[in-house]
Amino acid sequence: MLQDWLIEIAKGIGKLFLNPLLYWSVIFIILIGIRRIKQERRYFGTKVFDVLSEWKDTWGFSVIIGIFYSIVIIGIGMVISYEAIIILSIVTILLTLTFRFTMLSPSYTIGITIIILLLSPSLSEYLPIHGEINLSTLAILLALFLFVEAHFLSRIRQNETFPALVLGERGSWIGRHWIKKFSIIPLFTLVPSGLIEPFAAYWPFLSIGGDDYALVLIPFVLGFEFPVRGSMPYKVANRLAMKLLGLAVIVLAIAIGSIFISWLTIVAVVVAIFGREFINYRFRTEDHARRPFFNHTHDGLKVLSVIPGSPADRLNILIGEIITKVNGHKIHSEEELYVALQQTGSFFKVELFDNNGEIRFVQSAMYEGDHHELGLIFTSEPYRKIK
Repeated sequence: MLQDWLIEIAKGIGKLFLNPLLYWSVIFIILIGIRRIKQERRYFGTKVFDVLSEWKDTWGFSVIIGIFYSIVIIGIGMVISYEAIIILSIVTILLTLTFRFTMLSPSYTIGITIIILLLSPSLSEYLPIHGEINLSTLAILLALFLFVEAHFLSRIRQNETFPALVLGERGSWIGRHWIKKFSIIPLFTLVPSGLIEPFAAYWPFLSIGGDDYALVLIPFVLGFEFPVRGSMPYKVANRLAMKLLGLAVIVLAIAIGSIFISWLTIVAVVVAIFGREFINYRFRTEDHARRPFFNHTHDGLKVLSVIPGSPADRLNILIGEIITKVNGHKIHSEEELYVALQQTGSFFKVELFDNNGEIRFVQSAMYEGDHHELGLIFTSEPYRKIK
């Protein structure tokens, strides 16, 4: 029996590399990164974040949660059909063509997949679906990955969001941040027909027929994005995470109920999609109602972003902080800042207001190979004219 499991695990890993979603996801995140860098150069005249920054710091947790969810799915005995995996992959690829991370929420990727499968009897001419499909398994997976989305949002910290510029209502340029993450979560699922036989009376619990099963490792793609202009981005991310967590709990409860009452599956999907849309709507209206946070100030220069690896990054200067003095000189513009930096050679001292409104000082030396400036990004006119 152990040998059969090991064989199926090896075969399941091999099937991962037959899934075009894996290769397209890597291409997609590279294209997104290149597109963002071009935009950063138009706005600020320099690259701020590396090409794979949206994917950064997700790999470790993605592997851990993928292993944990795989154990849960296999241990309970939740079986998914090959057809459902194929349609989920196609839906995900199509949604990436919008180049919007927000469409990669499980509310949309799995939700739309379930809707297509529900309509499959009417679409039998166009869809290669044969045999049973247990939609409760997919509904439960939708809820489980909403928990993952909420977790990634809760991990957003200062200096981990992506700066941009946008025209304000009065025609002046204001700063904006994008809360964005992308991840690929490796997930083992049970599929019909293989070497694995039932090992307990209850197993598999959510089956679609058959006496033996195989394993498939699928790359589940997850992403989100929220444009913030009225608050500190990491605080907004924490609030959104709590709302998504609440949505995940509700959807999971309904999805578990669908095991016993089949029509609750569509209820779970409707709640997931409309709940996600409602969260987006409330976020947009609340953010728009606030005054722009990253705007010009008479007290100094408010930091819009910090280039990773720059002197400012090493000194732990944070977005939202206001630089008031450099080397003892009051600062009201970028020109004044860099003139003050050049007056004392390689050494500099910065006075600023932190995000608690308290004064703090940072000082250091500029070393050879450092960014030619401090590595600070401020709200200003775009570096290149935007058509």
